[in-house]
Order: sequence, then C-alpha cells, then structure tokens
Amino acid sequence: MRSFNEITEPGGVPIKLWTQGVPVEDEAKRQLSQLARLPVVWPHVAVMPDVHVGIGATVGSVVPTRHAIIPAAVGVDIGCGMIAARTSLHANDLPDALAGVRSAIEQAVPHGRTAPRGGRDKGAWKDPPKTAQQAWASLERDFKRLCELHPRLKNTNHLNHLGTLGTGNHFVELCLDDTDQVWVMLHSGSRGVGNAIGTHFIELAQADMCGHIAHLPHRDLAYFQEGSRHFDDYVFAVDWAQRFARENRAIMMSNTLAALAKAIPKPFKLTEEAVNCHHNYVQRETHYGESLFVTRKGAVSAQRGQLGIIPGSMGAKSFIVRGLGNEAALCSCSHGAGRVMSRTRARQMITLDEHVKATAHVECRKDADVIDESPAAYKSIDAVMAAQRDLVEIVHTLRQVVCVKG
Repeated sequence: MRSFNEITEPGGVPIKLWTQGVPVEDEAKRQLSQLARLPVVWPHVAVMPDVHVGIGATVGSVVPTRHAIIPAAVGVDIGCGMIAARTSLHANDLPDALAGVRSAIEQAVPHGRTAPRGGRDKGAWKDPPKTAQQAWASLERDFKRLCELHPRLKNTNHLNHLGTLGTGNHFVELCLDDTDQVWVMLHSGSRGVGNAIGTHFIELAQADMCGHIAHLPHRDLAYFQEGSRHFDDYVFAVDWAQRFARENRAIMMSNTLAALAKAIPKPFKLTEEAVNCHHNYVQRETHYGESLFVTRKGAVSAQRGQLGIIPGSMGAKSFIVRGLGNEAALCSCSHGAGRVMSRTRARQMITLDEHVKATAHVECRKDADVIDESPAAYKSIDAVMAAQRDLVEIVHTLRQVVCVKG
C-alpha cells in the first residue's frame, strides 16, 4: 500500500501528501492547490503530515522550483529551526523540584516580548554578551552590504536579538530519552531581522510582478526568477538570515548549558549533538536529475542518514530522527506535530485546567497566555510519526521535563 495520497491538480503539478491518519484542513488543501498551479513549481509539491494553513503558503509543504524562488513560501521566520544536544546527565541527577532549573534558563536566555512605555523589550539584550558580539562579528560585514542594497533593513533588531528566543512556538526544553539521559533542545529562528528581510522581499516580489500578479493563483505567491532585478539580492539576504538563525540557536544552547551547570551540582559534558537544522528555508538541491531551489516551509531535510528533530508541543513527545532519503518526499519530513487549532480557536476551546492537566509532568508555564501552545492545539504526534514512517526512522524518543516559553 502506498504511504502517501496524491491530488492531481488541473493546470498544475501533482500534490503528494504524507497525511494518512492525520487531519488536513480544506483551506490548507486550497493553499496547496494554488502552489501547485505556479508555472515555476516542478515536479510536484510534497506535503508533510504536520501540514496546516500558513501565512503566504502552507506550513508543512516542500516546494521545488525551477530557476525561481517564492519568498512567501520561505516565509518571514527565515531559518527557523531546532538544535538538540545530549548530556552525560541522568534523570537521577536532576533535582526533584525543577522550578530552579527553569528559572536559571529563563534568566540566561532572553525570551518573550515586552513593550513597556518608555522601557526596553525584555526579550532582547540590553547589552549583548561577548558570545553574541563574537557571532555578530562573522555576520556584520555581509549585513552592512545587505543594508547598502536595501537601507530599510538597517534599523532592525539584529545584534540585540542574537541569542534570544522569541515568542509563539519557540522554546527551550530539558528532555529525557528512552534511557533517562538528559537532553537540551531549543527552537528559534532569525528573530526580528529575519522577519524584516522576509517581509521586505515578499513586498518586492509583489511589486516586481505587479503587471502579472492578476495571473497568479494568489498575490502572496509572487516569485523572483533567476536573472531578475532582485533575485540575487534575495538569495544573498536569505542565506545571511539562515546563518544568523543557526548562530542564534548555537548561542542559546551555550547559554542554556552554562545555566544548567550552575543549577545542577554534578559536572557534565555533551555526549551527542544531534543537529542544528532549519525547517523554514530554501537551498539549491538536485532532484530527479535537475538542479532546483527547494523551499521547506515547516519541513526538515531528511536525506538518507541525516539526523533531524521533530518536536511535540510542551507536554507531548519529541523525536530525534534519521532520514531515509525518500525522493518522492523530496527527502523531507515534518518539523513537528502541526497545528489542529488556530491560536484564536485554541484560546476559545482549551481551558486552563485542561492545559494544567496536559502539562502536569512538565515544569513550565501554566497560565492563560500559553494555552494556544497546549498539546491539544496540535495534532497527535504519534499519528504524525506513523504517517511518515517511510520518510524517517526514530533514533531517540524524548519526553519533556522542563519547558521555557516566550
């Protein structure tokens, strides 16, 4: 039995969906249909089991394009992704009460967003630490070049966001694997500067295609063709933002481990770094004998033997996986469980008592402001993993014990 479903789109390329046993919204199918009808998309759109409606394009989609890139398919959280590392610590080495560990991480990693009148955002650095300044030194020259080309990007949050978590579904977690070894895992991207880059180039693509936008399935799907006015600028900008995101995660991992070392008396070391992987990004790859730009919007690369991370939400399980190199899926897998409720609906449907019960085994926030991130707002992670059994194999199953949210 074939492990994916296929939709043949009139006037477009096929849509292959690894969604057996998981729900797919009608609106998500409509978005996918629009993507499939773009003339630059080839040979098909691959859809991961965590698929849901997204801004600009569908989350959980893998979009291969010939000689073109669709900025809205990449999105505005450019380079968003995960990093995980296994420590030599065992569950028995952790204190019985984990509130102190959570507090230590919260103090080490700026998170969330505040905008007090006349005050500063506590989710950003007031004085960036040496680790952030050193990482910025490797990014600054290319950023200045980018700002020369696009001055609008100069006054954005960049250095002061380097090594900070953000909001929404971004997190820092302590997890235990099947053998009760302690892992550190976190999720974040290119923060304010990446959002500014993404927004700017989505608008430029729409402006550049203004004479043809009426012929597009949706204006958000405006694209840059190779050789066009802004194509090279966008490739340069998105590559820079992806580098920023990777550095951002590495700094937070370093600061989280330092906080953990202060909170737990027993010395420890890292025994395995699984991966530092993007799941909102674009890169050039070869598939079906052709060089293509592959955009993964809420999807992880799963080349044969490649390690990746598929997180659950707060109280749900997470997985370290190894790719099986499934070419039909464009060597990809899901980036998580995928939302089954919008944030607004989750806040309407999930009670605080239900959230507290669902996260009873996790030291985390249990207030109304994080209800939209409660496990019930997402698809069953077990069903999502079952739907992609021919895309990845599970290497480690992780369960959260501490979760820091913005």
